[in-house]
Amino acid sequence: MISTRLCPGPSSTVSFRRAHLRSPPINFQRFRLRPICCAVSNGGDEKGMTYKGAGVDIDAGTELVRRIAKMAPGIGGFGGHFPFGDSYLVAGTDGVGTKLKLAFETGIHDTIGIDLVAMSVNDIVTSGAKPLFFLDYYATSKLDVDLAEKVIKGIIDGCKQSDCVLLGGETAEMPDFYANGEYDLSGFAVGAVKKDELIDGKKIVAGDILIGLPSSGVHSNGFSLVRRVLESSGLSLSDNLPGNSGKPITIGEALMAPTVIYVKQVLDIISKGGVKGIAHITGGGFTDNIPRVFPDGLGAKIFTGSWEVLHVFHWLQQAGGIEDAEMRRTFNMGIGMVLVVTKDAADRIVTDSSMAAYHIGEVVHGEGVIFS
Repeated sequence: MISTRLCPGPSSTVSFRRAHLRSPPINFQRFRLRPICCAVSNGGDEKGMTYKGAGVDIDAGTELVRRIAKMAPGIGGFGGHFPFGDSYLVAGTDGVGTKLKLAFETGIHDTIGIDLVAMSVNDIVTSGAKPLFFLDYYATSKLDVDLAEKVIKGIIDGCKQSDCVLLGGETAEMPDFYANGEYDLSGFAVGAVKKDELIDGKKIVAGDILIGLPSSGVHSNGFSLVRRVLESSGLSLSDNLPGNSGKPITIGEALMAPTVIYVKQVLDIISKGGVKGIAHITGGGFTDNIPRVFPDGLGAKIFTGSWEVLHVFHWLQQAGGIEDAEMRRTFNMGIGMVLVVTKDAADRIVTDSSMAAYHIGEVVHGEGVIFS
């Protein structure tokens, strides 16, 4: 399926193109911002560590999206919708952020590709779309074939988990651009959903129930802050996670746990009816992601204590002195996907012994997210 041909690129860049799709130009929407670390110092005024202090300014990212929306109206969802006959093609694109730094330090490269696929397919399934195919981009200064093979194997594993095809991609070798042994990843997924089956949140009303699906850990957001906490803690990635009551696990293993791919579980829930909106809990946490699926005038009430907060989050908060509000706006806190459903659907989902799901809150009048 993957063919390779040598294509000299500009500025001493060599690109190894892997059977990529050619199609007419499509103006895809820009749909979800991943903030980029920009080396901002804490300044000493915050009570504890913050995402902004670690170099990521979510507010600046939100402002950029607002400005882009003026030039390209209609953006803002988790995936871009392109009309195609009686369906929508739904597209999503992402990377894995500075979690890559931990992959370099731990030597765990065979699961980072799962993270890459997860970040895009989890976004497009929020519209009810079934992923069809995925393409990746792998860039490095000097190609280590064995290392790249491990990474791409993870991408293939992620595609299998989401029941989509790795259609192709590109490998770029760019001398002097990356540090020795390092690489960067990005990718995008395309799925499809019938127009009359689109999940868009428009029918959400006060009293609807919020169902949370558990995460495996930090997933692929917040790692600029994670790395700052780790540095200040005096511990290393090879040390055991302090205070973990279960099987001993190193900090590196806990942090590198691959992102859960929710595609099959979510599509199964959707097929049984009652789902009105879905939010993928990524950068921005509960605070910024859940309201994105609500009509104007509605907000969320979250029942704290209604699900298990994984120990890695307790350790991060304690070691970094991070305030509750900052934790909730940076990390998924143990819930990677939130579904807005009818009461009947909620009862069915939480009593289904084949899956783990929690009743974590409800839709209320007002805007934003409150915690009780």
